Amino acid sequence: MADFLGTDWHEKIFTGTWTAGSGETYDVIEPATGETLGRLGAASADDVNAAATRAAAAQRQWARTTPADRAAVLRRAGALWAEHADELSSWIVREAGSIPAKAALEIASAEAICFESAALPSHPKGQVLTSNEPRWSFARRVPAGVVSVIAPFNFPLILGMRSVAPALALGNAVLLKPDPRTAVCAGVSIAKVFAEAGLPEGLLQVLPGGLDAGEAVVAAPEVSVISFTGSTGAGRKVGEAAGRLLKRCHLELGGNNALVVLPGADVGPATSAGAFGSWMHQGQICMTTGRHLVHESIFDEYVEGLAERARNLPVGNPATEDVAIGPIIDEKQRTHVRDIIDKATADGARLVAGGVGEGAFVPPTVLTDLSPSNPAWTTEIFGPVAPVARFSTLEEAAEMVNASEYGLSLGILGDVGSAMELADLVDTGKVHINEQTVSDEANVPFGGMKDSGNGSRFGGADANIEAFTETQWVTMRSTIAPYPF
Repeated sequence: MADFLGTDWHEKIFTGTWTAGSGETYDVIEPATGETLGRLGAASADDVNAAATRAAAAQRQWARTTPADRAAVLRRAGALWAEHADELSSWIVREAGSIPAKAALEIASAEAICFESAALPSHPKGQVLTSNEPRWSFARRVPAGVVSVIAPFNFPLILGMRSVAPALALGNAVLLKPDPRTAVCAGVSIAKVFAEAGLPEGLLQVLPGGLDAGEAVVAAPEVSVISFTGSTGAGRKVGEAAGRLLKRCHLELGGNNALVVLPGADVGPATSAGAFGSWMHQGQICMTTGRHLVHESIFDEYVEGLAERARNLPVGNPATEDVAIGPIIDEKQRTHVRDIIDKATADGARLVAGGVGEGAFVPPTVLTDLSPSNPAWTTEIFGPVAPVARFSTLEEAAEMVNASEYGLSLGILGDVGSAMELADLVDTGKVHINEQTVSDEANVPFGGMKDSGNGSRFGGADANIEAFTETQWVTMRSTIAPYPF
């Protein structure tokens, strides 16, 4: 696992080159086995502040680079993801506990994000405005400056790259703080790819670290935009800090997403969609199907079909076994998931399949007979748990969907006309008809409503230009304007 990435990163942080940080070093742990895969440096607040100063200096020259030159770097980066896919995928499997298919999806998405971003430098970035004065009037988009990207552990490469690549393409410098648990596959790899692609030194700095580093990448004076993906609780703190500092902050947060199965839906394909939505990557996805709302006419059949799928999905180490379900990322998260299952059954829920499991693994779990206040129904679990409840009418289904404080993703299975009616009744950032809740592409505006985010979007030219540039008004006259003073 060391051909492309090499060993220069061991016990280091990336500040344009690999260098020892002033924070402590820490072990990179494989969640399935507890094995140490390497050792990384952790950035301190001082490291972050120094990195921000370097980034701001490098950004000024980068912003003057031609669109063609910036686009070329992004295209080369995209090609490198494909060229080194096997090695980089193996890191996602081992470090993030991902099955190989999910790792391959992340690599392909990183490639696609780079190629989509390569078009941004030449995309139109302004308007010609009318004016009541004898002058030309323009609004143009200019680089924001230094962008801090704070990425999570679950889909670490995609969720880092979807901000890093467009921010760089649009003329910014980036401070990337990956989750320390996945800082090789989604930190070291990103640094290596962009360095090999010819990105000038200082424009990208990779700074894994703890709370002090997280606070510093928000507070550093040179940083003008923060892009955060993570839990709603952590996002509130980031947003509060950014608000005090009058900095723009794009928050993509949690979800407790619903899959609505309408009367007459084909139960076999519906349970397949529901199983994927709830158990892909052990349910550790913001778009995971956290609630199954099934019409009463097919409820029992659906529950049994979903439970049968749960019983037949293999669980184990994705690096050494052909499995569908890998490990939960760490002991803290495993304890959280198991506590939710225990509290759910103590509150009266019926355990139809699965359970708390043992070791690093929690099996795919199906719960029914949940009260509206049951913690498995109201909480973003971030584990392979599928709570199932019944509904009678479309209006009742809409009320159940909207009862959550989250509004990220909704899947609706069955009659398209009824699904369209339901889509008009719910508050959610994404609606997928006859698909489950987990879906994303490099060119789509991704984001949620309510406690799932602050209205920002990632992906697509319009959303990325809005996120990572500032608007500047420019006027121009043929001669100096007359004034009364």
